[in-house]
Amino acid sequence: MTNSSSTHLPRYNELASTFSANSVDSIICMSVNHAFVMNALKQDQEAQNITLTPDDNGEFTDGMRMLVGKEDLGLGKRSWRYSMLLKNSVVEKMFVEPGVAGDPFGVSDADTMLEFINPDAAKPSSVAMITKPGYPFCVKALSGNATVPKIFFDGKNIGGFDDLKVFLQ
Repeated sequence: MTNSSSTHLPRYNELASTFSANSVDSIICMSVNHAFVMNALKQDQEAQNITLTPDDNGEFTDGMRMLVGKEDLGLGKRSWRYSMLLKNSVVEKMFVEPGVAGDPFGVSDADTMLEFINPDAAKPSSVAMITKPGYPFCVKALSGNATVPKIFFDGKNIGGFDDLKVFLQ
């Protein structure tokens, strides 16, 4: 399972132009948080293609029946993870994560949404690189498969920088 915090918002942001090409007017991320938290999240995630909207008191989220208690994590009331597609202000489809412990992330992701909208949509591959801060091989992005950085292309570990060069050729 993918780490939702580092993937959910960034992948929607990354696919914004693909969504736009498939008749999606806007991508909105709503969270049970304050505006200053949402603004900091937008800046931290470099989510310039997404409108981040606070649901300060969780009123909208509660009305959607998605407000859950996260007191066990020290967070209080928060939104359950879901995504939804609206057409002409009517909910066409909701992708709601299963009711299991933790913070599941398997159906509310950008790729699932895009697959629903247009299964044939051309989209950029998902690329991830695991590094170690200050590690000289990561700085140079030169590595063997047993060290960092590790580069993943569509979930498959292709190795380090030298392997990436070969892969891209």
